[in-house]
Amino acid sequence: MSAPEYGGNAGMSAEYLEIRDLRVEFDGFTAVDGVDLTLFQGDLRFLIGPNGAGKTTLVDAVTGLVSATGSVTRSGVELLGRKTHKIARLGVGRTFQTASVFEELSVLQNLDIAAGAGRSPWQLLRRRKEILPEIEQALETIGLTTHRDTPAGILAHGQKQWLEIGMLLVQNADVLLLDEPVAGMSGEEREETGQLLRRIGAQRTVVVVEHDMDFMRAFATSVTVLARGKVIADGTVDEVQNNPQVQEVYLGTTAAAQEA
Repeated sequence: MSAPEYGGNAGMSAEYLEIRDLRVEFDGFTAVDGVDLTLFQGDLRFLIGPNGAGKTTLVDAVTGLVSATGSVTRSGVELLGRKTHKIARLGVGRTFQTASVFEELSVLQNLDIAAGAGRSPWQLLRRRKEILPEIEQALETIGLTTHRDTPAGILAHGQKQWLEIGMLLVQNADVLLLDEPVAGMSGEEREETGQLLRRIGAQRTVVVVEHDMDFMRAFATSVTVLARGKVIADGTVDEVQNNPQVQEVYLGTTAAAQEA
């Protein structure tokens, strides 16, 4: 399987997410200030910046959780102004810092409910006679095949995050926006999560909001830096780390950045 790469596989059939002049205001405070981004399938993009930079708000705007102006298109289809569930049906999924799973249900049941997002309530009440191929594939991708009958509530912290990602995969999400997926994870869980992002990022548009700089350096193929709601840098990990403005705004001072 191919790995994510800088710039993505931007061929004629590639999916993409295009953000133009995105703005979000709260009672006169501008949280996202004219952001322009183009994110291609196959480019594992990390979105970083100091606290209050507007990272999570940007993701909230793309997924319809907050009102915004400007334009957000998924492969040419405008998302702004649509309800959250309709954006999800267009293939745009997101996770939260705390995994949102049905803890009393098994891993398999969680995935089955997610896969049945378009089914009627009556169909959801009926047990499937066999496991759907996309669920089997998701179980393998997220590494939870042997835990399919385990209640989600007793999974390890990292495993719950992987399950939430799997729930997006069975919904055929090809744009994934992940909010601090490794927060609170052990070193081993972080490594496994990074490998999972590589597996899913080669064929999808994946954006990772992250504070963990070591994790970013290890797995990002490209990086966008936000500060005070604006994009201040965009490029490879090396380009961003060597950008004087990033060193000044994100790390505090150029000297501190050199020490880091």
